[in-house]
Amino acid sequence: MVPYDFLAGRLKMNHQPGQLEIECNAAGAGFVVASTEYCVTSFKCGGFALGISTNHILFDGLSFKIFLENLASQAFDDKPLSIIPCNDRRLLAARSPPQVTFPHPELLKLQPPIGEEEEENPPMFDTKQEDLVFRIFTLTPNDINHLKAKANAGETNSTIKITGFNVVTAHVWRCKALSRNVKNNRDRESMVLYAVDIRSRLRPPLPASYCGNAVLSAYASAKCWELEDEPFSKVVGMVAEGSARMSDEYVRSAVDWGEVYKGCPNGEVLISSWWRLGFDEVVYPWGKPRYSCPVVCDMGRISYCCFLKLVGLVAMG
Repeated sequence: MVPYDFLAGRLKMNHQPGQLEIECNAAGAGFVVASTEYCVTSFKCGGFALGISTNHILFDGLSFKIFLENLASQAFDDKPLSIIPCNDRRLLAARSPPQVTFPHPELLKLQPPIGEEEEENPPMFDTKQEDLVFRIFTLTPNDINHLKAKANAGETNSTIKITGFNVVTAHVWRCKALSRNVKNNRDRESMVLYAVDIRSRLRPPLPASYCGNAVLSAYASAKCWELEDEPFSKVVGMVAEGSARMSDEYVRSAVDWGEVYKGCPNGEVLISSWWRLGFDEVVYPWGKPRYSCPVVCDMGRISYCCFLKLVGLVAMG
C-alpha cells in the first residue's frame, strides 16, 4: 500500500477552497467478505468473484488497471511493482487564476446538500436499497460493421472518424433519446456524454502511469427530431466532433470550470468504453479473469452505459 497510501485515507471537505480533498490519515481500506446460499454464485470449478469499489477521485480506468497489475505482482512472492504510479496530482491542477475559456454545457453547477459539508466521517459503505436495472445487449462484429456501413452510406465529410466506438455511441444515444415517453419529446434537447482519456491530449502529455482521474466527458447535443430524422451519419459526426473538441485548452478550461463551480456531469446518458482497459488481461497467480464488468451504479438522472470487450457487449444501468 506504500505507493497507494491515499487508498487508506478518507475524503474530507476543505472548507477554505470549498472542495473535497484526500486526507492520507491511514484510516485503512474497507474489506468485506460475503457469502450466499444461492447457487448462481457457486462456481463448481473452484473459481470466485472479486469485486472492488473505488471512487473516481482515486482512479480512472487506466490507473486502476495499473493498480490491479501492481496488486497481482505482489502476489507473486513480492515481486517489484509492474509500473511505478505517478501520484503527482498537481499535473492536473487548475490554473491560477482559473480561466474558463469555453462554454461547458456538459457540466452542471451543484451545491452540496445542507449539512452534508459538515459530515466528517461519512459511512464507508452505503447499504440503502436502490431501484436499479442492469441489462446486457450483445453486438456482434457484424452488427458493428453494419452500423459503420450505415454511417458511411450517408457520409460526405471524409474527415469524420467512423469508428466502432463512434457508431455504437451514436446508436445508443439515439435509442435512449427517442425512447423517452414525455410530452413534446421531438423538440427536447438530448445530450450524450462519453468518457475521454485526456493523458495524450494535454501539452505536455501526462505520463502514461499517471494515477488519478484523467478522464473528462466529451459531449454531443441535438434535438430529438434531429436524431430521428437526420441521416445516421450526421449523428455519428456529432459524436466524432465531441471527441475532437477535447484539445489541451478545452481540457484546461474544463478543469478550471470544476475549480470555480464544483459541478458534475450533465447529460442523459454517460457512455464509457472498457474495450481497451484490459482488466481481463491482468495475470494473477491463478491466471487471468474469465470475465470483467462493472456493476450497476446509481448516477441519478444519468443512465450509464459501458462497452465491454467480449463481442461488443453493451451493458446499461
